Amino acid sequence: MHRRRRRLRAAGAVVALAALFAGAFFAVTRWLGGVAATSECIATAAGTSFSLEVDQTGNAALIAAIAHKRGLPARAVTIALATALQESKLRNIAHGDLDSVGLFQQRPSQGWGTEAQILDPVYATNAFFDALVKVKGYETMDIAAAAQRVQRSGFPTAYAKHEGIARVFASALTGETPRGVVCRLGDPSAPSAPTTAAAELTRLSGERGILQDGGLAVSTDSARTAWAVAGWAVGRAELNAVTSVQVGDRVWTRGSDDAATTWASADQPIGATQVRVSFAR
Repeated sequence: MHRRRRRLRAAGAVVALAALFAGAFFAVTRWLGGVAATSECIATAAGTSFSLEVDQTGNAALIAAIAHKRGLPARAVTIALATALQESKLRNIAHGDLDSVGLFQQRPSQGWGTEAQILDPVYATNAFFDALVKVKGYETMDIAAAAQRVQRSGFPTAYAKHEGIARVFASALTGETPRGVVCRLGDPSAPSAPTTAAAELTRLSGERGILQDGGLAVSTDSARTAWAVAGWAVGRAELNAVTSVQVGDRVWTRGSDDAATTWASADQPIGATQVRVSFAR
């Protein structure tokens, strides 16, 4: 009888311990799932929305900013994004088919540059655009056809499947669609360096800002350019520890809930061609 009671108590303890671990595992999994679900960026244009992961959006914003500096149209950004989505899933990867590397999977052996150069997203993007602008009529050419003229891929039709998302993100990030991009993000992991963000803005887009009250104030020549700068700021908010971006009377505020997926009314409006970027301190 005593042995039976001990066995029952031992079995009960095992069941209780298993339940405890199962509950803890469920709680952690749910928490991790919630974190993953809240980290995303959403672009909307012409009533259509698409989402990308945060690192992908940071690269998309970089591509759009470089196109702005070069004076290229949104169409060029669409072609570049469709290409990078197909080639690398918009990630700067150090591997690929044969000797292909980087955002566009360019090959050193094909004259795109050294491996180190191609793994610099700024260099790789400029190299892509250098080739694209030599394609006569790319501005009106089919997206996949234009991409293929640059890449000369063994799968020339594969770029077409990314055209929808590329168009929407290009429209949002170039300012063609105001309030077109938002990101749902957790708290910054560390304070930012506004001077670094200001230098990046100029290096990528050619626009210049003034450091003011711990933030960055940018005056542009048009509302569209202001929204393009805002696209850069929101799209690279995770990299630069951005906490809010304001254009005119609208403001995006960083957060992990649904409030971060809208451009709310600003308490203190600024000019329609002005941008104010705030950073974590």
